[in-house]
Amino acid sequence: MANTKLPSLNKVIIVGNLVRDPELRYTSGGVPVVNFKIASNKKYRDNLGMYKEDVCYVGVVAWQDLAQSCSEFLKKGSAVLGEGELRSRMKENEDGSKRNYVEIKAFQVQFLDRRAESVPLGEENIFNLSQTDQENQTDFKDFLGEI
Repeated sequence: MANTKLPSLNKVIIVGNLVRDPELRYTSGGVPVVNFKIASNKKYRDNLGMYKEDVCYVGVVAWQDLAQSCSEFLKKGSAVLGEGELRSRMKENEDGSKRNYVEIKAFQVQFLDRRAESVPLGEENIFNLSQTDQENQTDFKDFLGEI
């Protein structure tokens, strides 16, 4: 069994609200990239029967056309569904210490707010990183129907 290669899977789907406005910037090569943070809430009962709420904050990064769309349509408090993969990166703080960040590299972001003036409902509010992801939209919508 030591020579058995296990398949790898790195896929994340999260629903939540933006904690602050997205931050759009450009690489030195002119590629747009946007960062935002999502708060995902979970409500539950503790052992005493009291209702509690647990909040998980997750960073998201999106590139290219997806970054442009997120920057244009999202703002603090916007509800989104994001699909992507977990990525980790090391960043050096101002004091010289290093810190490891885990965030989601978004392949698809669906805008869940129902504001007709800014985001049309239906297929137009699903933005993908690439054309190949568009083939997966049907499966993704079927998954959403199961939630």
